[in-house]
Amino acid sequence: MSTIPERLADLRKKMAENGIDYYIVPTADFHQDEYVGEHFKARVFITGFTGSAGTAMISMDDARLWTDGRYFIQAGKQLEGTTVQLMKMYEPGYPTLSQFLEEKLQAGQTIGFDGRVVSMDEGTEYAAVAEKKQGNIKYDVDLIDEIWNDRPPMSDKPAWELPVKYAGKTAADKIADIREKMAESGADVHVETTPDDICWTLNIRGDDIDYFPLLLSYAIITPEDYHLYVDDAKLSDEIKGHLAELGVTLHPYNDVYEDVKGISADHTVMLDPHKVNYALYSNIPAEVAKVNCMSPEECFKTVKNPVEIENIKKAELKDSVAHIRFMKWLKENVGKIKITEISASDKLDEFRKEMGNYIKPSFEPISSYAEHAAIVHYAPTPETDVELKPEGMLLTDTGAGFWEGSTDITRTYVLGPITQQMKDDFTLVAISNLSLGNAVFTYGVTGVAVDNLARNPFWKRRMNFNHGTGHGVGYLLNIHESPASFRSRFIEGDTAIMEEGMVITDEPGFYREGSHGIRLENELLVCKDETNEFGQFMHLEPITWIPFDLDAINPDLMSVEEKQMLNDYHKLVYDVTSPYLNEEEKEWLKKYTRAI
Repeated sequence: MSTIPERLADLRKKMAENGIDYYIVPTADFHQDEYVGEHFKARVFITGFTGSAGTAMISMDDARLWTDGRYFIQAGKQLEGTTVQLMKMYEPGYPTLSQFLEEKLQAGQTIGFDGRVVSMDEGTEYAAVAEKKQGNIKYDVDLIDEIWNDRPPMSDKPAWELPVKYAGKTAADKIADIREKMAESGADVHVETTPDDICWTLNIRGDDIDYFPLLLSYAIITPEDYHLYVDDAKLSDEIKGHLAELGVTLHPYNDVYEDVKGISADHTVMLDPHKVNYALYSNIPAEVAKVNCMSPEECFKTVKNPVEIENIKKAELKDSVAHIRFMKWLKENVGKIKITEISASDKLDEFRKEMGNYIKPSFEPISSYAEHAAIVHYAPTPETDVELKPEGMLLTDTGAGFWEGSTDITRTYVLGPITQQMKDDFTLVAISNLSLGNAVFTYGVTGVAVDNLARNPFWKRRMNFNHGTGHGVGYLLNIHESPASFRSRFIEGDTAIMEEGMVITDEPGFYREGSHGIRLENELLVCKDETNEFGQFMHLEPITWIPFDLDAINPDLMSVEEKQMLNDYHKLVYDVTSPYLNEEEKEWLKKYTRAI
């Protein structure tokens, strides 16, 4: 197997042959998915960094990787010996990729990338940088494909349908809603490239990406027609029949690139600039009017309908009961039988399977013991898997895909003696989680406005955590679902007004490199509160019911109000889950939900 320096050398030869001075390799597939199938892991291939977010830039004498704070420790380790330099996004002293290119690009030089894996707005930004330097862009070359000799093929796994009893709304009604939004915006053609939006619309799911039940596809929607571009070998005759009843016309997957060239100038096209790839955008004739906006599908699916909410609560209850049984098993067995990071994660999934209607994990499990937990998105491998000892803490950030919906839950468990520093850090994270989870606010604010409730306990102590506080959760789709989020800075396309029916995670954390990491994550439902002379108020309802490990709580750090929030949450945990537990489990749970 070739080394990263050898791959970089091969890439530079291809760059020279194509007259490219700077080549960009992002994380995404053709649909701007956050997580991608094996075929699309080009950035992993060329840098060795396996995190879910990052963009590589290679020049003739330089190679760099931009990634965010979740991955600074992981990337630092994985880039050792590769000659690839880490660029820490949003950190002082580190320019953005566009700023770096604008500084380094010389007059007449060329920026290259595969336009199918770069979004419309990113590609436009690179083109603007090149234009400033009288340079060029070359977006029709996949140089990684030319040097990746054993590249895995694209998935050919079959699709499946999600019945209305889970989806809560028919595909016909969803298509009608989309067309209504198109008309309101003045568009008569909608080019949709995001698989989770298409799967949500048509009530189908796929298996093209590990853990995420997505079907790689494109769609072109008009007031009369719905054109679906997909490998139809993945579709059963039954699915094809249902699509035909909806008026959906099937086309070969890649034909969309030619078909958009035929859109005439008397049409107006709706595009999501964060999701449509640059190659597809560039193939739409320049004279065609364009409406750039968030896709209607994305706006619709982030607000769960009543059936989805009812189902999601069932899924959360199942996962909460499974976690309580896991927590009890873990504390009673660590040090007595061999348990590793991977086997602990597998055991949690065993408890989930016992709850019924379990499909598969909803994302790659994070199970990290001791110092591994300081790597925010550490996922154990057979090479890194370590045995748990009756000391320290285990962090598990895992999720389940049930027919009733997807879950995403993080807990940090005490396995034995821990330091006072660990207790204090854990308590601070718990205070942060509860402070956000108990938020009340007026309608019209975004997750940025209330994120400070989670960070303020840290900020008051001149501390912080270097990742977002929460994200929307898809219903058997992407586990990270835009645009709902809690974050400290506004990011266009990933920040939205908090609407009734949104499900958003609450997951502050704290990490001490080389020692430990702590994260506590609940899912929250955005609910309407009272309306009075001051306006419509909203509140957040926790729909995850699992104890925060009292073995790690330092009550002396908590105010009276903070203790009451913890006690109220633990009472809720017991009241909701105890009917599903046996007597021994109930007695055990009483201990871990006792008032402090």
